[in-house]
Amino acid sequence: MSKSLPYSMKDVHYDNAKFRHRSLFKVITQTLLTSNMRRECLSCSTGKFLGLLMIFGLACLMLTHTNKAHSVSDGLAKGIGTNEEHKEVTDVGIRFKKLFRRAPRLPPRLSPDEKIIHHNFTGKLNEPNVEEQWKARQQNVKDAFTHAWSGYKKFAMGYDELMPVSRLGVDGLGGLGATVVDALDTAMIMGLDEVVSEAGSWIESHLLDRIRQKGQVNLFETTIRVLGGLLSAYHLSGGDQGMTLAQKGPKPTIYLDIAKNLADRLLSAFTSSPTAIPFSDVVLRDSSAHSAPGGLSSTSEVSTLQLEFNYLSAISGDPKYSTEGMKVLAHLKTLPKTEGLVPIYISPHSGEFSGENIRLGSRGDSYYEYLIKVWLQLRDTQDGNFTYLHDMYEEAMRGVKHMLVQKSIPSELVFVGELPVGPKGYLSPKMDHL
Repeated sequence: MSKSLPYSMKDVHYDNAKFRHRSLFKVITQTLLTSNMRRECLSCSTGKFLGLLMIFGLACLMLTHTNKAHSVSDGLAKGIGTNEEHKEVTDVGIRFKKLFRRAPRLPPRLSPDEKIIHHNFTGKLNEPNVEEQWKARQQNVKDAFTHAWSGYKKFAMGYDELMPVSRLGVDGLGGLGATVVDALDTAMIMGLDEVVSEAGSWIESHLLDRIRQKGQVNLFETTIRVLGGLLSAYHLSGGDQGMTLAQKGPKPTIYLDIAKNLADRLLSAFTSSPTAIPFSDVVLRDSSAHSAPGGLSSTSEVSTLQLEFNYLSAISGDPKYSTEGMKVLAHLKTLPKTEGLVPIYISPHSGEFSGENIRLGSRGDSYYEYLIKVWLQLRDTQDGNFTYLHDMYEEAMRGVKHMLVQKSIPSELVFVGELPVGPKGYLSPKMDHL
């Protein structure tokens, strides 16, 4: 692994992270821009000589332009200068100044809706075709979704994913038809009744058998994609007096019954663990669970289950799902933190954090996200006081600003760094897209 990346091999193996291939040109240019290379060049005699040569060349260039400007000015004073010579000197001066000119700051780009609001406030006339442009863009998104679904249905229906080049289906998420379930609520929101009918019919006919027969799945991925997809479909198809966006497909109770069957099996990750921290992997067919290789769970994964489990308890009337999910956050509240920030690994065997790697990227991200989301979900309920979630979120955001937010040099671009070896170590200037 590259020393510039704050990853351990354990980190890579955990989620089979993939790094993009870099071209030879990019490798060379990035190497030349590192501070180590600069120090090595300046410390050797050749590097010093080249540096002095560059400075000497720039000085000669500046003196040449200065002398030329003086000679032309003298000529003009004597009446022998020409407009062409004066123009040439002016152009050279402008070009030279451009070398040190900072790039202009561009105004922020607004969405079509924001443009309408902005124009109304400034008194400017609205663009006549803004609404039509916005509708066209919406249709382009729907067309892209329909194109992707048609390819998946043709080559990989029932598989978790489609490999677009080989046109083969693969089961990378346990074989529960993740794309079907994950795409269903999107199709409902877009009003694509044909896709809703196709996906809903597959779920009604096949998913329950898959759940009963399949082996190992990841607790986190299965919860957010399959369980979450079923619960969203239940709500958007009118279940529990939700939004009735789907005119086709199974009745809402079909989605709820399958969701309960799946969640009952996923609960073994909680009940099998000796602590409040669930195991990472579940064997669906016999409702057993075990830890990941290395024995650890991801901090973000164990704390990104609560929205779905809380909602399932609310619509099913069975509190066991919410009870198990909220035990995790209640336990995390008691653990020591650094200004609200937490390491990215936690042990289900000891219930303690493992290692010191702190970041907002993978395995850390949604821990902070769900603190505020779960508080928003439960703050109006009668089940208890959940203000501790809001307090944990506020403390963590103060910690992010104090310990992770930095500005680049010399451009002063704001970024969120990482602490690969903990709060007492160095700050890595690496920011995940997550």
